Amino acid sequence: MSDSGKRPSEEECGHRAGFVAILGPPNSGKSTLLNRLLGEKLAIVTAKPQTTRSRILGILNRPGAQILLVDTPGLHTSSKLLNTALNEAVVEAARECDLALLLVDRTRGWTAVHEDLDGRLRAAARPVIAVGTKCDLQGSSGVEWPSPEAARADARVDISARTGEGIEALLEEIVIRLPESPPLYPEDALTDRPLRWLAAEIVRESMFEALGQELPYSMAVDVIKFDESQPDLVRIHANLLVARNSQKRIVVGKGGEMVKRIGIRARRGIEKLLGQRIHLQLFVKVDPEWQKSTKRIAALGYH
Repeated sequence: MSDSGKRPSEEECGHRAGFVAILGPPNSGKSTLLNRLLGEKLAIVTAKPQTTRSRILGILNRPGAQILLVDTPGLHTSSKLLNTALNEAVVEAARECDLALLLVDRTRGWTAVHEDLDGRLRAAARPVIAVGTKCDLQGSSGVEWPSPEAARADARVDISARTGEGIEALLEEIVIRLPESPPLYPEDALTDRPLRWLAAEIVRESMFEALGQELPYSMAVDVIKFDESQPDLVRIHANLLVARNSQKRIVVGKGGEMVKRIGIRARRGIEKLLGQRIHLQLFVKVDPEWQKSTKRIAALGYH
C-alpha cells in the first residue's frame, strides 16, 4: 500500500510533467514495470539479469500529467568498458531525473546497490519513491517491508508488475510529485528511440531467449539497413556481433539452424511492433573490438 505524508491532490495542481528514473539492481523488475506502466511492450524483458543496456524513455500521458519514464540498466560492479558505460548511464539518469523510483525486489530486500543509489539521489536532492516489486511471488512477504532504509523515501508502494497490483497507487504517487510543466513531448509519442533501434532490441531479446546463459552478454546487434520505401514491407538487415569465431559457429548453428531460430522469433516481435510485414536478414559477424571502443558502444545505442 502507499504510505506518504500530506500532499496536494491532483485537482489542486496544474499540468505536471517530468522525468522519472526507474532505478535498482539487475533483475529487480525495472523493464517489466516500464512496460506495465505504458500498457505495451517497449523494453525487452528476459529471465536473465542485466538484459537492459540502455536508458529507454517511455512517454505516458495521463489527465493533467505527462510522465517521462526512464528505464535504466541495473547498477552493478564491473571493470569492463561496456558495463562501465551502463553504470554511467544509471548515474546520469539518477542525477538528471525529477523523481526516482527505487525498486526493491521483495524476495531479496535492500542491498548495497540500493544504498549507493539512495546516497546519490539524496546528494542530488531528488525525491524518491521506494517500490517493492514482485510482491506476488512466493517469499516476498518474508522480507521486512518497509525496511528502515526504505523508510527514508518520500513514499513507499508495493506492486506486482505482472498482475498490476499497486500500479494505480504508484501512478498517483508519481503524478503529485512531478513539477508543474506543460507536456514536453507530443501526446502521440511513445518514446524518443527510433524504430531501427527498437528493432535491434527485439533481435537482441531473441538472442537471449535462443542462446545459452553467457553468450548473449558478449554479443551486440547492429542494424545496417532499415528500408521503409515499400508501403507494405520493411526490409531489415542486421549484424549479430560476436567476439570470436567459436562463438560465430554457435550462433550460426548446424546448417544455420540457430540464426534462423533467432530470426523467426525476432521477426514476429518486430512485425507486432510495426504492425506490418517485415523481411529480416541476419548475418553473424566476428567483431572482437566492439566492446573495447567507447565510440562503438555508443554508436550501437548502448548508453
